[in-house]
Amino acid sequence: MVNVNDKTLPRFKVIIDYERCIRCGRCVKNCTYGAIVFDKKKETVGKDGNEKKKGKDKKEKPEPVVKNTGNCVACQRCVTFCPKDAIEIVPYPVAFSPHATWTPYHLRSIMEQARTGNVLLAGNGNDRPYPMVFDYLVWDACQVTNPSIDALREPIETRTYIGRKPKNLAVVEKGGKFELDEMAPNIATSMPLIIGHMSLGSLSYNAITSMYRAVKEVDTMMGTGEGGLHKDHYQYKDHLIGEIASGRFGIDTDYLGLSAIEIKIGQGAKPGHGGQLPGEKVTELISETRMIPLGTDALSPNPQHDIYSIEDLKTLIAALHEATEYRVPIGVKIAAVNNVAAIASGIVRANADFMTIDGFRGGTGAAPRVVRDNAGIPIELAIASVDQHLRDERIRHKVTIIAGGGLRSSADLIKIIALGADVGMVGTAPLIALGCKVCQQCPTGKCSWGIATGSPELGNRIDVDWGTRRVANMLRAWNADLEEVLGTMGIDAVESFVGNRDRLRYIGPNPVEGEILGVKHAGERIGRGGE
Repeated sequence: MVNVNDKTLPRFKVIIDYERCIRCGRCVKNCTYGAIVFDKKKETVGKDGNEKKKGKDKKEKPEPVVKNTGNCVACQRCVTFCPKDAIEIVPYPVAFSPHATWTPYHLRSIMEQARTGNVLLAGNGNDRPYPMVFDYLVWDACQVTNPSIDALREPIETRTYIGRKPKNLAVVEKGGKFELDEMAPNIATSMPLIIGHMSLGSLSYNAITSMYRAVKEVDTMMGTGEGGLHKDHYQYKDHLIGEIASGRFGIDTDYLGLSAIEIKIGQGAKPGHGGQLPGEKVTELISETRMIPLGTDALSPNPQHDIYSIEDLKTLIAALHEATEYRVPIGVKIAAVNNVAAIASGIVRANADFMTIDGFRGGTGAAPRVVRDNAGIPIELAIASVDQHLRDERIRHKVTIIAGGGLRSSADLIKIIALGADVGMVGTAPLIALGCKVCQQCPTGKCSWGIATGSPELGNRIDVDWGTRRVANMLRAWNADLEEVLGTMGIDAVESFVGNRDRLRYIGPNPVEGEILGVKHAGERIGRGGE
């Protein structure tokens, strides 16, 4: 018998307006967390609480009732699908005694660990109220002396190339045609925006397929995640970046034929941490994709056991270049941590063609909450530091920098490019386009929107055509926003905007932060000679 003292205090309250409710059952069908159920005992009970008579006065359908409001995670699925707008989700009125140190976050964490004795897992990204550096940055615009560009009538170039760039371009004539000589492999995208790595298993088949189709439609890229690539998805290979993580799942010669290959060292949501997909989630679909036995745990160790130094990393990069016959760029993904600039320098010197830096607000399917909420640094500070460090060492041109982990809007994309990234990377944003309400229940596999689940039944809640359209629309809209803003600055190509921190101004409270970003404070005058 469960001790009543172990009861988990609710976070949300489900309110059903029975005056509007038509007992259609959509809320019950769509709730995957057991908050709302049909109560057949109320079938013959009237609104006045008295038993109804048999015959015409008797209800034909049972009523939906809130069985356990503590199960509600505010996914808003029931609210969305209620045809009469009869459901409301509100914060549950649990009032803890106010204490500046012992906040509800800490109280609830202790209560849950005392009940379970386990590490607390959470999905999505860091949800602690740390300041958002993006919100302390504003950008410049043309006025009298430098004319702006009308993006609706004049071209703004946003095409971006991912890969190593030569210091100088040499043009040679071959067969009556002119070509670039000794150009390292690069992949072209129509915009400086890609979707980050997410694997089949952490997300449903329909969710993954929707995003793969979307990046193909708009001509950009997406990462496969560490779970390999299902045979159905090789038709999108020209728009996919394959990931090689510590578990080395699903890697074969076909996988090495994707547009690019990336070695995963770290992830923003859980720096220094590996991953685990429990055996019960390794279905036939996942078994086939990851090339592991059905029903076995898929374990990714914390470190890559053949990489313990920059020299080891250089060896693996060289091996992958050889295995791919130098046809595709090879990259490295790391988490944004304290000494990220020095690490980035080593990665460039290890001959990586591109590098992904993932900030501490990066999303995940599951991570220990203590790691997710406390490890790493903001992507804004990491990118500014890395870009300047590589410029100081005169090796910035050798690598493409991809930045992710906390990009919430096209404004954040524009700012991260100005801080030094060549390409922005998003993960949670396209999931929100697919219906995600950021309820952080990804580890449960019960996603009511059919996104973070291995259940085919739940996954089928996503119509692939609809999902493709939603994600593609979001990507196009962000790129259109980028074109508009570049036009207001008088910049006709995004390449000229990369690392152009002089077009930003800082309006935050910390001058040291502005110095690390390399951004002048708003109102700071430029003297003679640009000083």
